[in-house]
Amino acid sequence: MPEIATATVTGNAQWDRSFFGHPRGLSTLFFTEMWERFSYYGMRALLILFMTVSVQKGGLGFPTSKAGAIYGLYTALVYLVGLPGGWIADRITGQRRAVLIGGIVIAAGHFSMAVPRIDTFYLGLALIVIGTGLLKPNISTMVGALYTVDDARRDAGFSIFYMGINIGAMISPLICGYFAEKVNWHYGFGAAGVGMTLGLIQYVAGGKFLGSAGLEKSGTPDDFRRFRTGAIVAAVVVVAGVIATLSGAVYFTAEQISNAFGVLLIGIVLAFFFWLFNVKGYTSTERGRFWVILVLFIGSALFWSAFEQAGSTLNLFAERNTNLNAWSSPLWGGTFLAEYFQSLNSVFIIALAPVFAWIWIALKRSEPSSTAKFSIGLIFVGLGFAVLIPVAGGTAVSPWWLTITYLLHTIGELCLSPVGLSAMTKLAPMRIGGLIMGVWFLSISLGDYIGGRLASVYETFPLPELFGIVAAFCIVVGMLFVLLFKPMKRMAGGIQ
Repeated sequence: MPEIATATVTGNAQWDRSFFGHPRGLSTLFFTEMWERFSYYGMRALLILFMTVSVQKGGLGFPTSKAGAIYGLYTALVYLVGLPGGWIADRITGQRRAVLIGGIVIAAGHFSMAVPRIDTFYLGLALIVIGTGLLKPNISTMVGALYTVDDARRDAGFSIFYMGINIGAMISPLICGYFAEKVNWHYGFGAAGVGMTLGLIQYVAGGKFLGSAGLEKSGTPDDFRRFRTGAIVAAVVVVAGVIATLSGAVYFTAEQISNAFGVLLIGIVLAFFFWLFNVKGYTSTERGRFWVILVLFIGSALFWSAFEQAGSTLNLFAERNTNLNAWSSPLWGGTFLAEYFQSLNSVFIIALAPVFAWIWIALKRSEPSSTAKFSIGLIFVGLGFAVLIPVAGGTAVSPWWLTITYLLHTIGELCLSPVGLSAMTKLAPMRIGGLIMGVWFLSISLGDYIGGRLASVYETFPLPELFGIVAAFCIVVGMLFVLLFKPMKRMAGGIQ
């Protein structure tokens, strides 16, 4: 679960130790993010299943080709919209207000999906994308703003915050999945909205503990005018598109829209790196680091294209190919639901994150480089798919196979995700540090898009071959990274 973590400074942070030795404001942000992740991962666990379940069973009855296209577009936009969301907070609203507005919009999106209509379903997805773009990049920044630059508690504070993320992500598939499957799909979406609403209530109630964190904004009247003009133009385009579609003047399928977005996404990536390698004014050392950034970008996009299939192909595999009755228990009301597998990643993160932190500290000078950790991450996410190949053609597969897959994927995530964030902050020249970090999250958006689109071929492509191709790509690229250890170290100019 990739997260954004940057930092600014507030005044008397070192004197505030009222929340387990940390500023009291950390509890406000901890629970806000916990409930936001509850809403996001709860809804994500339902999304592709709801779209593919028959209308008679309360779903939309979409073929996987259409559902995968929508899922890939949605998950990619969630991270891509974080880029303008950060700019809006910095220049227009301030981070604190952006988080509040974003949370309100997210809750409205979930409640919109709780209404059993196709138009409110699409409206809900759009609102969640916009709201998450405002909330996600800015709440993490506010965590850093609770501490002074030299506060030794900063890293521990982010670790506590990260636990909140995973607690929310762990419990939400259990609750939202139960309501969706045992009561009604739309009750599951409504439960996600209730979670976000609880987060908003405690965010407002705990705002007094945040001090000046998130109140700063650096915009000028020209910035506001540009934002207002852009918002009006965007609104006009959207309204015109909706009217044209409803009137029958134009017709676009979900697959066509998703395909067009994919082309746009790849075009943005190519345009950025073309500009980066051709812009003047950088030293040879900085240009060498640009190549390292490009290689890590490719590795990141490939990793997330495999990892984020948790909500798409692996979710479908749990629903259609796994013997869920094998884990039936009164504890969860009878049959183990496909959505419950979505909690395993967070369970393993909570259990293994301290272990990996201890391993990296114990290795000290022998700690693997960023490239080596990327190699390990890619190989493990590939192995997660490789273990499924022998059973992929079955229809009553033991749940332990998916459990092993999620364990291997979590190990890969712990090796790659935090390392990627750290590497970008070290490799990027200071004058374009924010831009490079934004492009790093573009790699996650691209990976999420690819991962979602792979679900489109779930019904038309043999699963052993599909999982085998994903596994082979990740493992082979991971092995190629081994060959790049020395060249990458040389081009990084001493940065590990």
